[in-house]
Order: sequence, then C-alpha cells, then structure tokens
Amino acid sequence: MKGLILSGGFGTRLRPLTYSQQKQLIPVANKPILFYGIEDLIEAGIKDIGIIVGPNSDQVVKTVRSVNWDANIEFIRQDEPLGIAHTIKISRDFIGDDSFIMYLGDNILKEGVIDHVRDFENSDCEGSILLMEVDNPEAFGVAVLNDNNEIIKLIEKPKDPPSNLAVIGVYLFRSKVFDAVEELKPSKRGLLEIVDAVQWLINHGYRVKSSFVTKWWKDTGKPEDILHANRLIIDDIETDNQGEVIDSQIKGRAQIGKNTIVDKNSTVKGPVIIGENCKISDSYIGPYTSIGDNCEIIGTEIEDSVLLDGVKIRNGGRIIDSLIGRGVKIFKNDRLPEGRSFVIGDNSEVSL
Repeated sequence: MKGLILSGGFGTRLRPLTYSQQKQLIPVANKPILFYGIEDLIEAGIKDIGIIVGPNSDQVVKTVRSVNWDANIEFIRQDEPLGIAHTIKISRDFIGDDSFIMYLGDNILKEGVIDHVRDFENSDCEGSILLMEVDNPEAFGVAVLNDNNEIIKLIEKPKDPPSNLAVIGVYLFRSKVFDAVEELKPSKRGLLEIVDAVQWLINHGYRVKSSFVTKWWKDTGKPEDILHANRLIIDDIETDNQGEVIDSQIKGRAQIGKNTIVDKNSTVKGPVIIGENCKISDSYIGPYTSIGDNCEIIGTEIEDSVLLDGVKIRNGGRIIDSLIGRGVKIFKNDRLPEGRSFVIGDNSEVSL
C-alpha cells in the first residue's frame, strides 16, 4: 500500500497566516500539522508516500525534507486546486496498480490509521472511508450506510442530514478508483469531487466499506480548530525540561527546549510546550500554550494560545485564545495619548 497526503489549497479560513505559509505547516504543539499525517502513515507500515503540493510548494518540500523520514517521500504538483478526486487522477503514475490511503493533510487523528489500514487490506472492498459521529453533520460530507455498514451514498454538507456520520478526510482505495476519476465531470464548483468518485464505485457494483474513528479527530481548517487540537495534544505530554529556570517556578507538566531561559519570577503552569532558544522573563505562561523556537516573552501573561517561531511580546498584558504568526512583535506603547495601531491581514478578527 502507498500513501497520498494532500498539502495544497489556499487555506483561506486561516488568513492572514496563510498568505505567507502553507496551512498544513502551521504547528500544533510545536509540530507542523502535516507531520502528524506522515507519522500516521509510517506507523501503519507505509513506506512510499506522495505529497500533493500547490501554493507555497517550496515551503512544504523544504520543511518535509528537513526530517529524515523512514519512508520514500515524493512530491506531486497540483497547479490549481481542482478537487480531491483530481489529486487521485494526477497521482496515477506514483500509485500505479497499488492500493493506497489518501489523507487530507490538515487532519489530526488521535488513534492513527493502523487498524483502518489493516481492516481494509483484509477486506475485498474497493474503498473504505473513515467516518465519525458528529453533532453538526450539516457542516460535513455525511455517509448513508446499509445494514452491513457499507456506504451507499455520500452527501456533501446536506441541509437536512440523513445521518450524523461525517466523512473526516481519510480514504482507502484499490486501483478501480482510477476508472472512476477518469469518468468524472467537473461539479458546479468546477471541481472533480471525491463524493462523485465514490458514488461511481457504488453505482458500478463495487463495495465501499465504512471504518469508524473512535477517538478524537480534528480538522484544523480554522484558528479555533488549531487551538482545540493544540489543547488535545498538549494534554498528553510528559515533562521534559532541557532549559534553565532561574528564580521562577514550573507547575505541572512542561516541555522546555534547549537554551531556553525562564527567569525573573516567571511562572510556567502546564501542560505547556516551549521551544528552543526562548526567553521567558517576568511572565506567566498558562496551560495549553505552545511557544515556538526563538521567542521572547517579557512582562506578559499568555494562556491557551499558539505562538509560532520568532514571536516577541513585551508588556503585552494578558493574551488568551490566540494564534500568533511567525515573527510577530507585540509591545505596549506608554506614550500618551493612548491609542492602538494595527497592520492586519484580510479576513482577520480582532477582539479587544
């Protein structure tokens, strides 16, 4: 079996961060989201992985190649985001006649995919789709099953959902799916839809099984989703302090990177992850916060937030529930009259 991970798209729901970086490279618990998918596939024994890249492809290639993975990884260019089924079509040469698992690169699954891969390989189905019960099925593609838990229909974001079984974005296929995608016509959105490819298999008499996710899953498409995923992952960390703590205290579980200094009556209350080469001074770092490498936090309280590399905050007051991009600088201006000056990207939301 081979693996196919989708790491293209524009990430419009995560702007302004995604103007300058690919959404799958945004870190959760100080690890790029994309890496969770790669690790899941390797853990399941998959040694040949193709990554679909689009905008910011150079960033994706550079970031992935910075790690010595126990797998052969190739990159497949999708010049325009023409649909999930289109990514299957352009991956034919890479996949050949092998079965494969397709994994949307902004997903994080607590349980991984080992059991799902094994169950599919032991079946005679042409496809398997991972499903999870959700409270808001109208926001997802949903599946309709028969009495054997085989999929008989997929519906994209129905106004009146026939089930609460959401399609989470992990699919397993055998080679017959290539016949399906070759037959597809663009949808009203101008895309080759994976829903239509699965329906083609079903209509032509091929069985598509369901596979149920039993632990948590997150689609990290929006800022609040990233913060939630960060909380879920940080909740499982073990203490590992490789930094230096001076006249300060660490309460609870914390991972602190090399050459990081926590000083001047600071408090770090876990669970927390702080990267390498950081300075935390006269500050409070509260639970469920991840801070990237080369950050400087002085005279500030931060809680339940994600800070990317190179953030510098001085006398920033109390910051909560925030996603702060790479290299951002926040500081208090003591000059009068008091005012606020912002440079903010499109589609941003500011609450003061």
